[in-house]
Amino acid sequence: MYLRRKIDEYLRDWKAAPDRKPLIIKGSRQVGKTESVLHFARDHYESIIEINFVRDIKYKGIISDGYEVAGIIKNISLLDPSKRFIPGKTLIFFDEIIEFPEIATSLKFFSIDRRYDVICSGSMLGVNYRRIESNSVGYKTDYDMYSMDFEEFLWAKGYGEDTVDSMLSHMQNLKPFSELEMGVYHALFLDYTILGGMPAVVKEYIQRNTFEGSLDTQKQLISDYKEDIRKYAEGVDQTRIINVFNRIAPQLARENKKFQISKVAPGARFRDYRGCAEWLADAGMVNICYCMDFPELPLGGNYDPDVFKLYFADTGLLVSMLDDESQEDLRANKNLGVYKGALYENMIGEALVKQGYKLYYYKRDDSTLEEDFFIRSAASLIPLEVKARSGKAKSLSTLIKSDRYPDISYGFKLSYNNIGHDAGIYTFPYFCTFLMKRFMNGFNAQEEKPEE
Repeated sequence: MYLRRKIDEYLRDWKAAPDRKPLIIKGSRQVGKTESVLHFARDHYESIIEINFVRDIKYKGIISDGYEVAGIIKNISLLDPSKRFIPGKTLIFFDEIIEFPEIATSLKFFSIDRRYDVICSGSMLGVNYRRIESNSVGYKTDYDMYSMDFEEFLWAKGYGEDTVDSMLSHMQNLKPFSELEMGVYHALFLDYTILGGMPAVVKEYIQRNTFEGSLDTQKQLISDYKEDIRKYAEGVDQTRIINVFNRIAPQLARENKKFQISKVAPGARFRDYRGCAEWLADAGMVNICYCMDFPELPLGGNYDPDVFKLYFADTGLLVSMLDDESQEDLRANKNLGVYKGALYENMIGEALVKQGYKLYYYKRDDSTLEEDFFIRSAASLIPLEVKARSGKAKSLSTLIKSDRYPDISYGFKLSYNNIGHDAGIYTFPYFCTFLMKRFMNGFNAQEEKPEE
């Protein structure tokens, strides 16, 4: 059973481009990289040369004669004479290249040679990507792959383009959803929140139509992630990185979700843990949301790199790290309990990152004012407030109305509520967040002054 992914269309476009370069697909463990590449390859190539540098250690010798294409092809054929190299009809797939980053040097020669298409992939690439980048700069294309977003989850459930187009149309026209639509989409989104977007988890859910087995799969992924930390992190950092990883869920459950190193371990000091969060982000395990010094443009030009929140890159992994009582209540009764705010914030942050946004928040030191996320239009800074419960978005209203924040003229509230617009606040249901980038492409806010 193959689940349709957004990379499918990207790979077809890459194949159709006459000037295509070798492609490197980056992404964390088990997001579907290998399965997607092989699915694409079977439909578009007469010959597929798959080399996995974890499984097929012997192929690390293929550069013994250098990095020229002819020498590599000769050595692959020596190791396996059944592999066929047909010019113009062959894909060479180097998988798990983190185990053999030297192969990246050959991409320059494959790019110049042009007889064979090349795709490289692997987990943990972000941790050691500088080494790969320096070996292939200018001769490759990069693609970042994530776990399934809500749109891909809808595809897996049998919904088509018309459903997504209809949801976007509702947003663009500020037209509320019907009661039936709200019920169906919220139920689907809640299931997706509990499951996350790891293909193995979603596939089991689709086949069984229950959550049975999903927690076991999620917990195995967590174990695999910790094993990756032990394998790829160096020295004492292994323990510190795992300590940070283990404390993300408990700290998100707190009202103040800022990640505090002092809560990680007794006597923990920030200078000892510097770089641990960045390592986890490079590995694709977490998303970092930095605190802005002041909410103004340029977005990202004024933030404190030492003050941040940590979210899991896949909300299902956050769910799997909750306590046993919460797990039972969540799966049996769909009750998010004390983790409701953490889960929805994590999901919204995840959805933004998967659309290419970077994460920033703001906490004013001398008041209770705090805003969860920010994006921008051409002219405005736009705050996004995630409401776990019904009620007024006080911080959002303050940012919009106060003369202290001239770059902000309107904002978005993401909640359980239907689409609406009042006093500069545009309200959208949580399940619409995956469409934010497409919505912004054609959105002209009433509150935003047109450029002269």
